[in-house]
Amino acid sequence: MPWKETCPVDERVRFVAEWMKGERTMVELARAFNVSRKTAYKWLERYDGSGPKGLVDASRRPTTSPFATSPAVVEVIIAVKKARPSWGPRKIRDWLRKNRKDVITPAASTIGGILGRRGLVTRRARRRYPNGHPRAQPFGDAVAPNDLWCADFKGHFRVGRFTCYPLTIGDAVSRFLLRAEGLTKPRTAPVKKIFQSAFRQYGLPTAIRTDNGPPFASRGPGGMTKLSAWWVTLGIRVERIKPGNPQENGRLERLHRTLKLETASPPRSDLVAQQESFDEFRRVYNEERPHEALGGSTPSEVFEASARSYDPEMDFRDIEYPEGVEVRRVGKNGRAEFEGRQIFVGRALAHQLIGLKHLRAGIWSLEFGPIQLGSVDLRQRGKSRKRIVKVSPMSPV
Repeated sequence: MPWKETCPVDERVRFVAEWMKGERTMVELARAFNVSRKTAYKWLERYDGSGPKGLVDASRRPTTSPFATSPAVVEVIIAVKKARPSWGPRKIRDWLRKNRKDVITPAASTIGGILGRRGLVTRRARRRYPNGHPRAQPFGDAVAPNDLWCADFKGHFRVGRFTCYPLTIGDAVSRFLLRAEGLTKPRTAPVKKIFQSAFRQYGLPTAIRTDNGPPFASRGPGGMTKLSAWWVTLGIRVERIKPGNPQENGRLERLHRTLKLETASPPRSDLVAQQESFDEFRRVYNEERPHEALGGSTPSEVFEASARSYDPEMDFRDIEYPEGVEVRRVGKNGRAEFEGRQIFVGRALAHQLIGLKHLRAGIWSLEFGPIQLGSVDLRQRGKSRKRIVKVSPMSPV
């Protein structure tokens, strides 16, 4: 039975003092101090062996710990964390299992404890999601590398005298980071060159997903831009997230947080140094950083080049349409002649072939390859001198 909880050590001292008086038996003393005879004899033995110090509770910590992490392994863990500050315990565990087979890898919880004791853990604020739900993962149709690439600009920031707009392109399934390039402006020409470089190296994806901003999308028919129209001519399906729903490109959103932490906090001294930082980040992200969604593998171990190769000559080919579709070429002014009228489709489709499919009297469906741009109503009576017909959103037939 326990000693009184007020002050167990004082109670034990009083017990020893009473015993040394020799006035009461052990049974009587044990009953008076509300302990068992076994407990009473134990503390008398400790007093005989160590004096008053023997009456203090000894530490219950084992004298040996055969499963404790060795100092050498601890130092390896600390070194990895300092080299890769954004990595958590699980990524460090997976990296050790793959790259340091000469050491016994502790559990992620053990690694977390080691980092915490060294002050190397930064507690992040808990992320709150709309309606209390986590970010959606709308990538069900993408099951293999190159089924879907995601592209986006990470928020711009100053680098020396310039503004840097980092463009990232990633494979949705393997998380492979195909490109991380710093641009001074998010314009079509430099973005197209980066995609051409990626296509030459890795082939063509089935689809590309972006947000609704330039140079990826516009407010014109079908949201087409020169860049997205080029993708369509290459046989790439264009996907866009819903406005105000960045979680639909959530894998790049998460990557951008890590990219900012490791390459732009703070920014480098100039654009050359900044790009070198992006290149090193991409190498580590693809080849060294384990990914939990990939079972601890790195993106480079999962990704493989597309079977659809890219030839620059493909940039000049026309889209083919099936029989029964009226085909017209868009002029440099963004208009196409049809039935004596001019259909304005926008300069994004200048020099491209568009298709018109008859729906009903005076109404035609306007298409650009697989993209339905809208409908045109030749019954419209626009200004007689220009005879321009505007494209309207598609209405039910």
